[in-house]
Amino acid sequence: MSIDMAQFHQVFFEESFEGLDIMESGLLNLDMGDVDSEAINTIFRAAHSIKGGSGTFGFSAVSDYTHVMETLLDEMRDGRRQVTQSAVDVLLGSVDCLREMLSAIQDENDIDEISVAEHKKALELELNGGQANLQAVAIEISEQAGNKITGTPTDSSESGWKISFCPHADLLKTGNDPVRMFRELSELGELEVLVDLQGVPSLFDLDPEECHLSWTLILKGNVQRSEIDDIFDWVEDECDLSIQTLNSDEAPALVQKINSISSSTESQDGSDFKQNTPPIIAKPAKAEEKKAKAAASTSIRVDTGKIDTLINMVGELVITQSMLSLVGEDFTADKIDQLKNGLVQLERHTRELQESVMNIRMLPISFVFSRFPRLVHDLSSKLDKKIELKLVGEHTEVDKTVVELISDPLVHLVRNSLDHGIEMPADRIAAGKPEMGTITLEAYHRGGNIVIEVKDDGKGLNKEVLRAKAIEKGLLDADTVLTDRQCYELIFMAGFSTAEKITDVSGRGVGMDVVRRNIQSLGGNIEITSNLGFGSTISINLPLTLAILDGQSIAVGDETFIVPLGSIIESIKISDKMVNRVAGKGETFRLRDEYLPIVRMHNVFNVQSAKATKLTEGLLVVVDGQGVRCGLFVDDLLGQQQVVIKSLEANYRRVEGVSSATILGDGSVALILDIPGLVRLSNQ
Repeated sequence: MSIDMAQFHQVFFEESFEGLDIMESGLLNLDMGDVDSEAINTIFRAAHSIKGGSGTFGFSAVSDYTHVMETLLDEMRDGRRQVTQSAVDVLLGSVDCLREMLSAIQDENDIDEISVAEHKKALELELNGGQANLQAVAIEISEQAGNKITGTPTDSSESGWKISFCPHADLLKTGNDPVRMFRELSELGELEVLVDLQGVPSLFDLDPEECHLSWTLILKGNVQRSEIDDIFDWVEDECDLSIQTLNSDEAPALVQKINSISSSTESQDGSDFKQNTPPIIAKPAKAEEKKAKAAASTSIRVDTGKIDTLINMVGELVITQSMLSLVGEDFTADKIDQLKNGLVQLERHTRELQESVMNIRMLPISFVFSRFPRLVHDLSSKLDKKIELKLVGEHTEVDKTVVELISDPLVHLVRNSLDHGIEMPADRIAAGKPEMGTITLEAYHRGGNIVIEVKDDGKGLNKEVLRAKAIEKGLLDADTVLTDRQCYELIFMAGFSTAEKITDVSGRGVGMDVVRRNIQSLGGNIEITSNLGFGSTISINLPLTLAILDGQSIAVGDETFIVPLGSIIESIKISDKMVNRVAGKGETFRLRDEYLPIVRMHNVFNVQSAKATKLTEGLLVVVDGQGVRCGLFVDDLLGQQQVVIKSLEANYRRVEGVSSATILGDGSVALILDIPGLVRLSNQ
């Protein structure tokens, strides 16, 4: 019976990409010249797992490539080679190459053979570099490692090889299959198989998941020892293995013994062991399987503690439901208090269940932060700068969707800090600063939001330079008066750049405006503070989750709207004296020495049933959206509540001034306001 291995591919890819992240992190933390055996062991184990898994699933290109990496890591692990920057750089490049190979296989695309060959050549050059006599070294290492080094003339045998293969009982549980290995051996030469059944227990004691067989294999032909080692390499820790050169006088006797056992087996059950079961081949995924793979890629790993909490809450809900059912079976007036208590309990348990379910979607921000040590390492080398990256609060949890979408904006911000923020070492020393610059990525919770800060101790932002550049590019009128905060926010304008020359790091004036737009699409905002000569801080405020929102219900005529609670500053009732009208510009009101525009909600959304048309009849809700304040003129405030966010764009279309929608308790639909978009709409 053949097994479709494609069903296990997604798990393999997930574990392999995690292993690549472990390798990358470990390589970046290696100390030059110092062989930290435990750190290198961690990297080696990750590479070994990828090689073993790829070999099992038939991804030979990946397993062959990883084998060369293992050789270099093994020399470091054994102390035969020091940790050098060139070796680390080559291995980091190999990690990138492996990631591209696995991504191509996962997406069912062709592997870039040229790129693989280049990285493989770099690995081999690093392996062979600085050795005066490669042949002598190979022989010496071969003797130390039990004749397992490949490529020397003594590694071949014209007559063949005798292989004693005794798997440990748990070999099958690791996903390895002897039949696949025998099939690979049979492609190298003529293979004869002798099986030893002495270790097989009685039927009642047999565990079908354990391996109780052992084999003697005769492989005839001019076969390299290295080719045999490659096949058994990923099971070397799960078996007892002996590989010996086959003597010419020994082969006939062994083959005759195998033939006699094979014919005996054939006469008993009509089967022939030499005719092995059909090889297990990974079949290409069909359309339905591709959909399943796409769905699996959106999966998340959940701690069992969170699942246990969820199950307990469901149990509490079942108990409450049973209690309410008993009250309703024979309801009388004297059971009203019992009914009220049951409803209060139901409300509490529903809220706790909601929190438990939302907690499942929460992932540590380290999933995003983990990519930046490599980014800083590579770009600081390219820019000839010395930069240290500090990660603070990487265990802070945030919604999975936020984790996926915040990565690219953060990459833009960190690259800008590297290129524009941190000065060259000579400039830092001249300014009385340490030669080593520092970039800090910090995440923490504040209220119902998560705050992510990108700080650097570089030269900071020069307001005058920003203003002059904006005027030069025609993005700003020369007579415009700007506050410090508005000057800093000029960098978010499309086409704005202060770079003196265009590089592949930055300078084309694209990126920062996209950063703000992406963060706004997540319901967040971005702020900049800077101290000239001492550095800058960019703060990103995001909601913890994109599924539930704390909002304030407002009434405009017969319509109900939801204002995000985090956007509301205060609600006031104004008098005519506070209102100023500017011809052709609209209305403003004075609030503590600040003039704010008034947005009449019934005009913006064309609500004919609005009860308050005069400003003195209704209320002004003062809101803030990305640093812009305004007053929303509404009929009344209805109350605060948590609402479940439903995408308006997915179910209808994008509406300016509205971010999404929700369903209220009475079944009606309420629109959730997009405050910055509402201000823009009002100005139009």
